[in-house]
Formats: sequence, structure tokens, C-alpha cells
Amino acid sequence: MQTNHVTYHPQASVPSSLRHTLRRSILPAVLLSLLSGCQEEVFIDSDATGGVAPTQVSALAVVPKSEALLALTSYDNKYYNQYGTYGPSFKANYWFDLAKTRRMDFWTQAEAIETVIDAYNVNPTTEYKNKIQYLYNGMRDAHGLLWSSNEFNDDIIWGSLMCIRAYEIWNDGGMLDMARQNFDLVWARGWDTTLGGGLWWKTDKLSKNTCVNAPAVICAMRLYKATGDVSYRNKAKMIMDWLVPQMYVSATGEVKGAVNKAGQITEGALLYTQGTFIGAANELRPYYSSPDYRAMGLKAVDYARTSLSKSPGGILQDEDAVLDIQGGKSIFARWACIFVKDTGTASTYGPWLDLNASQAWSIRNSNGIMWNLWSTRTSDTDNLNSWRTNGGVSMMLNLYRFR
Repeated sequence: MQTNHVTYHPQASVPSSLRHTLRRSILPAVLLSLLSGCQEEVFIDSDATGGVAPTQVSALAVVPKSEALLALTSYDNKYYNQYGTYGPSFKANYWFDLAKTRRMDFWTQAEAIETVIDAYNVNPTTEYKNKIQYLYNGMRDAHGLLWSSNEFNDDIIWGSLMCIRAYEIWNDGGMLDMARQNFDLVWARGWDTTLGGGLWWKTDKLSKNTCVNAPAVICAMRLYKATGDVSYRNKAKMIMDWLVPQMYVSATGEVKGAVNKAGQITEGALLYTQGTFIGAANELRPYYSSPDYRAMGLKAVDYARTSLSKSPGGILQDEDAVLDIQGGKSIFARWACIFVKDTGTASTYGPWLDLNASQAWSIRNSNGIMWNLWSTRTSDTDNLNSWRTNGGVSMMLNLYRFR
């Protein structure tokens, strides 16, 4: 795959018409070379995991849960749209931008819904539960039940993952069926033994990417837990058995992003792929003693803290060059915080995650909206897209997985 070259404009979004042309093609090395400045000075020391831990990160206090919930309210005030009935219920969507020009794109819509699921997980209210159902109904309304017309296997997996997480709250058979049938669709058309296994990113079968394989592990494991069908757990293990030797760098914890048909790595680490690998390791960890998925997850978090941050233990890097990666902090925050909760490692990683949440909230604009450039106050005048402004909300909410 030939890497596309994009000029980086920190406060400009890429037109949606370029979404699939440029999608997931920017190497992190290019992104890092364009990042400027550090948030603050951080002092580093060794920790018990063998990685590095900040001994001093910030004087900022932990963002209160009330302000995390306010962040979602501010986001919903600008982007949430309840637009009609759906049987005895209602339907809703998130707008693509402040100008309300159209719905969010398929997969980013699913991810925005996952942020509401996160809110319910840490603060289970009727309001959030109902919004999850209305937004799920909106996905059905807009895209139908089976998404075979979508050439992107990762889009379908993101949607399936949203559905199974919604099912975990609602116990709704329709949600479970959508998750299962669409995962099965991707498995049938995406898995083969080329390159030793793995799911193809698209139906053109030109590359196998972490952005489909890692979330597919999470989705399959949650389908297994929901249905008791061990074939899903087996598929999750098959994917991970391919993903680890192909994409995971054991010496550093970096998770590469893509490999082409010739076996050449074409993308390095990005926050959303690093995050879903952490989530995948966490899902498998309770079921398999070997390999050591806990150690892999720790190493992957350490890599994000040292190499996907502007300074070791500092603020997560800005990823803004193309639309798809603009909300990567949202996905990373979710799965990193769940991993920290499940592994009891809040004392190690909590201060760093707290720092990022506090920094994101500190750059909000007059409407309480946070863009993905956590070094700079969010614009009050730009027509901000809803994916670009989701990461701070997710980071603030998901802290309360372990706080």
C-alpha cells in the first residue's frame, strides 16, 4: 500500500470526500514530527511493570464526575438529535458537525454511541439508558440490520461492538442479533489464511489492519459471554494469535497498524489501534494463562504513555491529519481505562490518565466542547465535527471506571 502524503493543518479537518482515500494511511512517525511542544515537565522513574511511571505529573486535581457528565451534556447539546418515533420507542443520531449538515459517518456514529454507553456504565441513569436505545434505533433506521453493502470490515466490527455493548445494558435480542449477524458477516468474508490468518480491512483484500482485528477480538469475546457460544471465543483467540506476532512489538509494546499483501508493515501505532489492542488483551486475559495477555496489555499501555504522548507520562499526542484518527483519543481512553480497572493498576496509570482528562477539560470552549488538540483552547468559531470533539468526553467519563 502506498502511503498518501497529507499536509498537516492543526486546526483544519479533511473533507469527508477524502475519507476513504486517505483513511488510516498516515504513519505516526509523520504525525509525531509535526507535533509541537510539551504540556509540562514530567519526571520519570521505573515502576513495577517494567515500564516507566511519572513520579510527578500535574498539580491539577482529578476532574470531578459531575464535570465529566457535564462534558457529555455539553456535547449532546450541540450534536445529539432525537428525530422521530421507532415503534413504541424513539430514534436519534449524532450530527456530523455543529452546522448539522448530515449524520455522523457510520463507524464514528457507533463510537459516539459507545461514549453514551460509557456514561451509563459509570453513572447508570434512565436518561443514558434511553439515549442508547434511541441512538441504536437511529442506526437501524439509517443503515438497516445487515451491513453487507459496506466495504469496510472495520466499520462493521465497530458497529457490531456498539450493538453488543448496548445489549449488555438492555438485554434486547435485536441488539444481540445485529451484533452477531454482522460479526459473522465480517468473519465469513474477511478471515482467511493469507499472511497466516487475520481479517482483511476491506473487501478488496489489500491489507490486514489492527483497526479491524483488535476490535473484532473484543466483539467476539463479548459475543461469547452473551451467548455462551464457544466458537466466538475460539475466533477471538485465532485473531489474537495472528495479531500478536504480526503487529505487536514485544520489545517496546508498540502495536503496528497495517500489513499489506506482500507482508510489509504500512502503518505504525496510532491511539485507537493501540487502545483496542489493550482492550483485546484484557478480554482474553481471564481465559488464557499463556501467552501472558496481562503483560502484553501493560507493555502496550506503557508504550502509549512514553511514545504516543508528547512527553513521557504527559499529554497524548495530537492526531488530526485525517478525519478517521481525529477521535482516536476517545477509543484509547475507553479501553485503557477498562484495562486499568480490571487489572488493578490505577496507582500506576491513574495519575497519567487524570492528567489527560484535566488537560482536555481545561481547553474547552465557551460551549463546553473540547477538540482533539489538547494544547490549545478549542475554537468558538470553527464548524467542529463531532468525532474530533469526542475524545475529551470519553477520557473524562472513563476515568470513573477506576475512580
